[in-house]
Amino acid sequence: MAAPPKAPVLGGAKQQEVSLETSVFAVDVKPHLLHETVRAELNAARAGTRGGKSRGLVTGGSAKPWRQKGTGRARAGTTRAPHWTGGGMAFPPGMRNFEVKVNRKARRAALRGALSDHASGGTLAILDGSGFDVPSTRQAADLLAGWGDRPTLVVVTEEEEVLAKSFRNLERVLVTAPSELEVAALLWARSLVVSEAALLLVLARAGAAGEEAQ
Repeated sequence: MAAPPKAPVLGGAKQQEVSLETSVFAVDVKPHLLHETVRAELNAARAGTRGGKSRGLVTGGSAKPWRQKGTGRARAGTTRAPHWTGGGMAFPPGMRNFEVKVNRKARRAALRGALSDHASGGTLAILDGSGFDVPSTRQAADLLAGWGDRPTLVVVTEEEEVLAKSFRNLERVLVTAPSELEVAALLWARSLVVSEAALLLVLARAGAAGEEAQ
């Protein structure tokens, strides 16, 4: 049986490593699931608020522009017709939903694959936040200076406000909560830092072993 993957602990009193859950951080990476999940996440972020005015929504044009006969011009009933300047659109675009459905098992398998990629590549670290009594961007910068490449994704719980404030102002560092952790962000980041408290929530979000999508 292969040994569980390990990750260094940042911010501790001494250098140490922790063993990671094999069912989440040591699984096979399935590119097609990563692609489907990232596509769904990016589509879900699209607003889809495009729109245009039909002839029924354009202001004015209730009166007939000129009489029906005798003017030598083509008959017209309203200035809101699509072929008039300032008229409505013939087939205006409306609200659109770009959502793409991805099964929960596939999403969790993609999340496990992205986490395993960081674990196997040595770009995953666990954050010991006990040394942060007050928000300190300098302390956070010093912590990341000797480890990992940016962009960096930092995952902390919503209760760890001191850690979030310490890391959020750093350049090319994204701070997120376990409930909002997405595969697209994991693939974007070249290094991943997860707090000790957030690690348990990340494991729960990634699901247990045996739920991998085929």
